Amino acid sequence: MAGQVGRRAVVLGGSMAGCLAARALAEHYAEVVVVERDTILGVDGPRRGAPHTRHAHGLHARGHLALEELFPGLTDELVATGVPTGDLGEMRWYFNARRLSPARTGLTSVTAPRPVLEHHVRARVAELPNVTFLERHRILGLRAATSRSRIVGVRVQSDEATAEELLDADLVVDATGRGSRTPVWLQELGYSRPDEDRVKIDLAYTTRHYRTRPEWFDGVQSINPVASPAHPRGAFFGQVGRDVCVLSLTGLLGDHPPTEPEAFLEFVRSLPIPEIYTAVREGEPLDDPVSFRFPTSVRRRYERLARFPERLLVLGDAVCSFNPVYGQGMSVAAIETLTLLDHLRLGTPPVPQRFFADVARVVDAPWDVSAGGDLDFPDAEGPRSVKTKVVNAYMARLQYAASKDAGITDAFMRVAGLVDPPQALLRPKTVLRVLRHAVRRPPPGESRSAAPQPESPRTSPAESE
Repeated sequence: MAGQVGRRAVVLGGSMAGCLAARALAEHYAEVVVVERDTILGVDGPRRGAPHTRHAHGLHARGHLALEELFPGLTDELVATGVPTGDLGEMRWYFNARRLSPARTGLTSVTAPRPVLEHHVRARVAELPNVTFLERHRILGLRAATSRSRIVGVRVQSDEATAEELLDADLVVDATGRGSRTPVWLQELGYSRPDEDRVKIDLAYTTRHYRTRPEWFDGVQSINPVASPAHPRGAFFGQVGRDVCVLSLTGLLGDHPPTEPEAFLEFVRSLPIPEIYTAVREGEPLDDPVSFRFPTSVRRRYERLARFPERLLVLGDAVCSFNPVYGQGMSVAAIETLTLLDHLRLGTPPVPQRFFADVARVVDAPWDVSAGGDLDFPDAEGPRSVKTKVVNAYMARLQYAASKDAGITDAFMRVAGLVDPPQALLRPKTVLRVLRHAVRRPPPGESRSAAPQPESPRTSPAESE
């Protein structure tokens, strides 16, 4: 093992971020133990501890590249099992009810069901000889040295045991997701909790799977009307297997898609484009609609803490939980894992403050994209800076221009896929192309909803005079 920096590392959480962290740690620790509440090995379907995995997920561009770096050949392995892949710019994207001009970007999007993707990644990690999965174990808390300046282990308890046990550790990585208890544990140890940035969007997903018909997608991987202030109901309708597709409806600010089948279909009919309703109204559903709520995007500012215990790190959704509509979570976790590898390759245990500073730089761009986009909705709760207002005004122009110019779609997708920073959209050449189509902020496109439109009020002869 090249560059071993410790005897045992313990990872809390066995979802995507936890598995990725274990893969990185296995290069530099003699033993890696992944602690998880659920049964996860061999599981390729939704589970109790991860209800959000029933819904549409995407692994876009930069995340795909990061996973290929960590697990060479993973994409071919997924494709062999029937998982669809495609070009991110050739999906059928709608913003403000206008279709973006398709663009051949060369950026791969993988639309595996989240449990299937996790299963393949987890199986790769489980094959590593120095990685052990401790399933059906509750995480009770951290164990600190007497000085409380360093974490030395984790207290856990098996579902089959009455007594807790202590796992000694040279490094602990919290990858337990948005429900992470690290802020509470820090407080118990005499440290400050991290500040939090929050954007309340009150989002709900409702999802149903259907038997795919070839004519539904007409050669594209998915059809995605993205929610906007003028058209706040959105959807992801995409292929996720050889003959299975997923329809995840999104509604925010309390307008949540229902789970009752007929009401679910009525919500589909109200989308600003008719293609999805036209497809599924006669389609064969494979399950009942299931809903999942996401009230608030949360970013925990660990990089701002003046004091933090040694030998403890946090990554994934435990650091920043993004609005899932933007499909950033898995990709950001993968990029953070490459950051962890960079620190481990220095040959010493990662220094938390330095690690968090680098993770903050990873999170900055996707947080600006998702939180800033959410704040374009007037009723979303969160701080709006002048920068946010200016960027949203420009993005409305850019999305309109992308409906006319495939080159702008290409630039937009490189940012959405986390390949280029948002500043790339402000390059003079791109700005000029945007302004050529939209000097002023354009009005939203008109809905082509399949829902019946209300009749215009009739006027009496006297009123018309």
